[in-house]
Amino acid sequence: MTTLDHKIDFAVVFSVTNANPNGDPLNGNRPRQNFEGFGEVSDVAIKRKLRNRLQDLGEAIFVQSDDRANDGFKSLNERAESVEELAKIKKDKKGNADTFALIAAQNWFDVRAFGQVFAFKGDTLSVGVRGPVSIHPAMSIEPIDITSTQITKSVNSVTGDKKGSDTMGMKHRVDFGVYKFVGSINTQLAEKTGFTNDDAEKLKEALVSLFENDASSARPEGSLEVKKVIWWEHSSKLGQYSSAKVHRALTVSLEEGAQEPKIVVTSLEGLKVDELDGR
Repeated sequence: MTTLDHKIDFAVVFSVTNANPNGDPLNGNRPRQNFEGFGEVSDVAIKRKLRNRLQDLGEAIFVQSDDRANDGFKSLNERAESVEELAKIKKDKKGNADTFALIAAQNWFDVRAFGQVFAFKGDTLSVGVRGPVSIHPAMSIEPIDITSTQITKSVNSVTGDKKGSDTMGMKHRVDFGVYKFVGSINTQLAEKTGFTNDDAEKLKEALVSLFENDASSARPEGSLEVKKVIWWEHSSKLGQYSSAKVHRALTVSLEEGAQEPKIVVTSLEGLKVDELDGR
């Protein structure tokens, strides 16, 4: 496997129908929204979904969510110390941070792609890994409408002498919205973590199937759908164009009342572009 030898930019367009794509815990778990009314999905939430998809695709993931942990470890510290070489370096006051970072990147895809901070209570060694894959927050193409519904429970929480029907709270959803996010893969950082061309292809596959196996009460099956993944490949490590210019080559619009966005990709000379439909 060869280390990534050319710059890559990418973009993802997806729709949300009667779902909460990313609740804000500081705002009653309402769908995230900026001051202008546009919907937002944080880059952290997107990376969580990517980690889950990559894990489903058989990749080793360091930052696993508790409900998806598949290796028996109950904390990040336990997972790190399960690798003998890392455990030895962590306990050594003169441990080599660069060696630690390289071994960690070799063991876990998300460390190799997104980077990771290894700083645990009681350790004298603190290691920061910068990953080559950067992702912007997703923003809706137009302001979103949010519907809020009051929900109640129909059974008693504890044993009592009468049936209770206490209010539980509110449930919020985006009626319909089209969102877009962009990202890039930096070759210089890829060299440091060992991120390969094969890793890039696996990331592309994860983007195409981003919302598979991601259903929840807030996001029913089929309520989030990838419409298009645009994958730009440069011919050199530094790239022929800046990421900003490449990302501007994509325009997404939504006509009034339409359910399908209009996606237009302006060609840039010498830049290979692949447009993939979501699964």
